[in-house]
Amino acid sequence: MDIVVAPIMTRKGQEETKVVSALRKPTKGGWNSAIFIIFVEVSLRFAYYGLAGNLITYLTNDLHQSTSTAIKNVNTWVGVSAIFPIFGAIVADSLLGRFKTILLASAIYFLGMILLTLSVSIIPMRYREAVFFIALYILAVGEGGHKPCVQTFAADQFDEEKPEEKAAKSSFFNWWYLGIVAGGSSAVLLVIYIQDNVGWTAGFGMLTGALGVALFIFLAGIKRYRKQVPVKSPFTMVAQVFVAAMRKRRVIETHQGLGICYEAVGTDVEGQPGNSRTLAATNQYRFLDKAMIIDNLDASSKPRNPWRLCSLNQVEEVKLVLRLLPIWLCCFMFTAVLVQTHTLFIKQGSTMIRSIGPNFQVPPASFQSLVGLTILFTIPIYDRIFVPAARKLTGHRSGITMLQRIGIGLFLSIVEMVVAAQVEAKRVGIAREHGLMDTPKATIPMSVWWILPQYMISGISDVFTVVGLQELFYDQMPESMRSLGAAAHISVIGVGSFINTAIITAVQAITARSIGILLGDNLNRAHVDYFYWVMAALSALNFCVYLWIASGFVYKKVEGEEEPR
Repeated sequence: MDIVVAPIMTRKGQEETKVVSALRKPTKGGWNSAIFIIFVEVSLRFAYYGLAGNLITYLTNDLHQSTSTAIKNVNTWVGVSAIFPIFGAIVADSLLGRFKTILLASAIYFLGMILLTLSVSIIPMRYREAVFFIALYILAVGEGGHKPCVQTFAADQFDEEKPEEKAAKSSFFNWWYLGIVAGGSSAVLLVIYIQDNVGWTAGFGMLTGALGVALFIFLAGIKRYRKQVPVKSPFTMVAQVFVAAMRKRRVIETHQGLGICYEAVGTDVEGQPGNSRTLAATNQYRFLDKAMIIDNLDASSKPRNPWRLCSLNQVEEVKLVLRLLPIWLCCFMFTAVLVQTHTLFIKQGSTMIRSIGPNFQVPPASFQSLVGLTILFTIPIYDRIFVPAARKLTGHRSGITMLQRIGIGLFLSIVEMVVAAQVEAKRVGIAREHGLMDTPKATIPMSVWWILPQYMISGISDVFTVVGLQELFYDQMPESMRSLGAAAHISVIGVGSFINTAIITAVQAITARSIGILLGDNLNRAHVDYFYWVMAALSALNFCVYLWIASGFVYKKVEGEEEPR
C-alpha cells in the first residue's frame, strides 16, 4: 500500500489537501523480494550439504566402496552437479527465463530427493546402489537448473540505476553467502548426526522436507519478484562478434577517423527498465573491434546484418567474457583444495579422538561445520569492520577490488594445505609411536581438534575467494548473460573436483612403485601428507599465474560512471 497526497473538496466547496492511501501492487524488487529467495537458497543448501557432507561415509560404510573409489565418486558427482549449471544457464537466458527455470529445477530436485530417501529404505539391497546413484544424478540435474539462476535472480532484484539499491547489492553478496553457510552448517551439525545415530532414512527424510519448504517459500513471494524476459542465446551473440570480425579482418580499424564504428546499444536486457547502459570502448582484444566497423556493404544494407556488423556494446560484452576466462581457469586449484574438506579431512578426523564428555562422539563429517561457523563469524567482521577500514585507505567502495579479494583466498588455500600436511604428519607419527600403523580402524590417541586450524583457514579463504568470484562473475558479465556468469563461477567447483580426481590418479600411478599406493584404504600408510604437499605446490604455482593475469585485468567501464570498480 502506497501513501499519496490528493486534493479533496469539502461541503463548503473549499479544497483541502488530505493524505489518502491507494491500493497498489506490492512493491517489487530490493530486499523486499530478495529475502524470499535467500530463504529458498538456505533450505536448498541445507538439503545439498546434508547429502554431500556425509556422502563418503555412506559409500564406504553402507555400499562398502574403497576410500579412493568413494573419493572419486564423490568428486565426480560434485563435479557433474557443478558443470550442469552451464546448461541450466543457457536454458534460463535463452528459453525459459530465470524464474521458470528455478521453479522447474526445484521440482526435479524434490523428486530426486524423494527417490534417494526410498533408495536407502524400501528399495531391495540388490538394486539399492543403482537406484541411489540414479537419484544422485537426478539431483545433479536439479542443481544444474537451480544454481546458476537463483543467485542471479536474487541479485536482479536490486536496480543498478538506483544508488541505494546499487549500494545494497554489494553487501547482498556477503549476506547471501552467509545464508548459504547457515543452511549448510545446520545440515552438517543436525542431519549428519541423525544419519550416523538414527538412520539414513530419517536423515534423508529431513532433507526432503526442507525441499518442500523451499518450494512453498519461493511461491509465496511470486508477486514481489522482478522477472526478466529471456533473450537470444548468449552464444549466438558471441559467435556474431567473432564471425563479423573475421569477415572484416582486412578492414582498416581505428577510432580516430579512418573507420566509422557502429555504436548503437544492441544488447540490452528485455523486460528490465533502466539497464540500457553504454559500455566504454577498451583497448584489449582490438581484433574484435573490426566487427563494429561500417564498410560499404554495411552502409548499403538495410536492415543491419548481425553477422557482419555488431554494436559497440556487443563487442565490449564479448571482451568482458574473454577477460573472465583466465580468472576462471586460475580458480580450479582453489576448488581442488576445497573438496578436501568433505573427503580426506573427514577420513582424517574419523581416526582421531572425537569424544566430548563420557558418552558423546562427534560424527567425523560434522567437523565440516567448522568451516561454516568460521564463515558465519568472518562475514559480519569483513562486511562491517574490514570493508569500512579498507575503504578509508584505498578509497574503493568495497574496500578492496574483487580480484584482490579472490587473490587473498587463493593464498590462504596454500596455507591450508601446508597446515593440513603438518597435522597429518603428526597424526601418522603418533600412530607409529603407539604401534598402530597397521591397525587402520584403531583410534589414534590424538585429539580431533588438531584439524581445527585447517578447517578455519578453509572457511576464511571461502569468504574471500568464493564470495569474490560470485560478485566478479555477476558484476563483470554482460547483463544478458548473468545466469551464465553464475554457472561459470559454480563450474569452478565442478572442474576443480575433476582436477582433484585427476591429481589423485596421477599421483597414485607415479608413486605406486616407490612408496606404495597413495591414499590407500589404510590411512596410516596412505601418505596423505605427501598428497597435501603436492596440492600446496600446485596451488603456489597457480597463485603466481593468477597474480600475473590479475595485474593486466581491465574492469568493465560504463559511460558516465566515474566511481572506481
